[in-house]
Amino acid sequence: MKHLKLFESFNEEDIYTMCEKYGIKNYTINKDGSIDVDGDVYLANNNLTELSLKFRNVTGGFYCHNTKLTSLECSPESVDGDFNCASSRLDSLEGCPKSIGHVFNCSSNNLKSLDNGPKSVGSGFFCADNILTSLKGCPESVSGGFDCSYNQLTSLEGCPKYVSRSFYCDNNKITTFEHLPFSMGGEFYCADNPIYQIWKLFADYSKIEFLNDCDAIREPNIIVLDRLNFFLEEIGEPTVTEVKGYKCI
Repeated sequence: MKHLKLFESFNEEDIYTMCEKYGIKNYTINKDGSIDVDGDVYLANNNLTELSLKFRNVTGGFYCHNTKLTSLECSPESVDGDFNCASSRLDSLEGCPKSIGHVFNCSSNNLKSLDNGPKSVGSGFFCADNILTSLKGCPESVSGGFDCSYNQLTSLEGCPKYVSRSFYCDNNKITTFEHLPFSMGGEFYCADNPIYQIWKLFADYSKIEFLNDCDAIREPNIIVLDRLNFFLEEIGEPTVTEVKGYKCI
């Protein structure tokens, strides 16, 4: 944590200068050199490589997207609005706020894991276009949409249990419907995954639990055709003789 000693040595004039440089207003300086901000913090669309101020609480949004940040060290502990760190150079969420009042967006980075991500998100959670191989580390509930498209996922294990809007997992390598949210308030999108070939046979999220109960899909790429056709017959859909991308037994 190289920055902590630096902030402890800052005098108030240094902090005033940095806040003026980044257009940060309505702030309070804390004893440890961190600042609380009443309003938004906008650090986006520049060549910023690190956060030169230590933030604690921000009542508005915190925007550090489209930068050259490689670390979220010194990010706020809590943000009441959005937290957007998309389109940067992050390979870890270490330092990320634990509580975000609205949308969290870490898309288009170099993330392999969501470890150290927020535990509470008030609205959407967007982690698309990374190199994620797991969704472990996600919050349990997302009161908005969830987008993990364009990653390297083979499973949805670790995804939120409750998503109040649509769920996007397009362009991954997912082969099974296991681990999907218990509750979803919007649409389910899974194009350009192996499971899409099965999904398009019925395209009804409410039927997924029954499909899983039928135990038709055997990981990673095997389908028990009799079980799949039993499922299709029971829900009134045409049976099939094969499913592209799967070995049918």
